[in-house]
Amino acid sequence: MDEPLDHDLLVRILDMVALGPAEMIRRGDGFDALNVNPASLDDPTVVVDLISAHPELMQRPIGILGNRAVVARPADRILELLDT
Repeated sequence: MDEPLDHDLLVRILDMVALGPAEMIRRGDGFDALNVNPASLDDPTVVVDLISAHPELMQRPIGILGNRAVVARPADRILELLDT
């Protein structure tokens, strides 16, 4: 991701995704280097601030349809948007 998403858009995405806020964060070297307390990731505000500052940590791709969104990992999860 070249540019971070708008703060308000991140908040809306978190509201649309049927996951806990922590599931929106990629774990690994970049995350570990920040020394973030994993328990703090249950707070949507912390997650939005973290993704805003470090957009590379956001799980992706994210599919959005109407007022629903899914983290398409694995890719076939995108089909969940078609289920009503």
